[in-house]
Amino acid sequence: MVVPELERTIPLEVISASALREAGAELTTGEMLGALQSAWKDIRAGCALGGKGVLSLPEDLFWNASGFGALRQEFSAERLGWKLSALYSVGSQYAGVKIIGANAFNRRFGLPRSTSTYILMDRLSLRPIAIFDATAISAARTGSYAAIVQQAFLPGPDRFSVFIFGAGPVARSVIETLDHVAGGLIERIFIRSRTVDTSIRLVQSLEGQVRAELVAVEDNTELAACAFVVTASNAAAPVFRDQELHPAAVTLHLGGDEVPEPYLQRVLRSGTLVCDDLKTVARRNSQSLSLYFSRRGLALDAIGPLLGIRELSASEDWKAMPGEPVCVTCVGLPMLDLYAVQATYEKYLGLCGESDEVFRGAGGPGD
Repeated sequence: MVVPELERTIPLEVISASALREAGAELTTGEMLGALQSAWKDIRAGCALGGKGVLSLPEDLFWNASGFGALRQEFSAERLGWKLSALYSVGSQYAGVKIIGANAFNRRFGLPRSTSTYILMDRLSLRPIAIFDATAISAARTGSYAAIVQQAFLPGPDRFSVFIFGAGPVARSVIETLDHVAGGLIERIFIRSRTVDTSIRLVQSLEGQVRAELVAVEDNTELAACAFVVTASNAAAPVFRDQELHPAAVTLHLGGDEVPEPYLQRVLRSGTLVCDDLKTVARRNSQSLSLYFSRRGLALDAIGPLLGIRELSASEDWKAMPGEPVCVTCVGLPMLDLYAVQATYEKYLGLCGESDEVFRGAGGPGD
């Protein structure tokens, strides 16, 4: 057997968001979805593995130490979300680690709430190849969950409307993703954020770029008319009441504790509950579904299979019953980040006339 040479020097490239943009290497929505389709295939086949570590810092520590304590009231309706996270993964070709620094207070300085830095690595030696500003890539990856949910539970031919809580980068990605996969099926997309001005700015920025009518709203009046509801906010409490929803609405939760317990209880009784991955959602324990059980001394990953809670990571060969409510909770799998970044890297190399000479091997991480 020929042993590959792993001692060669791997040139480490730092690739900024502006460098990707100038090179035309940002993935289109279709390219992103194609990369993530490969990720889901490898996840389900056991060829892509990953994990997540999170250091959540006490909000009191921030307010007491930063000198901004007088501004605390401005953030009473949302989570500060002051945390440092690492998402690590090994796939069939590459490996990598995403480092996320997040604090909602960053917006006071005109900065993103969270910033993602991705270290792409050679799969076998686990030596770094490139470092990316992956903030935009991360938002696009998260928004891609909307495509999976729409195709599984609202495939058509009936037209429907969408209600999105949030007006940040993830909400924008959700809209662009849905336009790509189901633009002809969607009548209206209602957008509600903490301030209507933020929603209006998102609507204006997407004007003429999507087929559905975009509507900025101040309340939940239109919620009952929407078959698909997405929470992509940083709210500190539930953003809707169960009775405000359409009885058979499909909901996708990408944020934190945004979902009321009566709704979860109703779906447990008469609908379909889904996670991207039970163990990952349970371990993070920051979203409504996992918190619902942990507050009762139960673990989602232990009780979930007994209650019939499904996993996107396990299979795609199941559907919900027509007319039943569906609740999907996604915490964000690190393998999706890896495949999004590696596709971006390969596109960047191709456009820049470079080649990837690093030995990446074949097969999955268990080979």
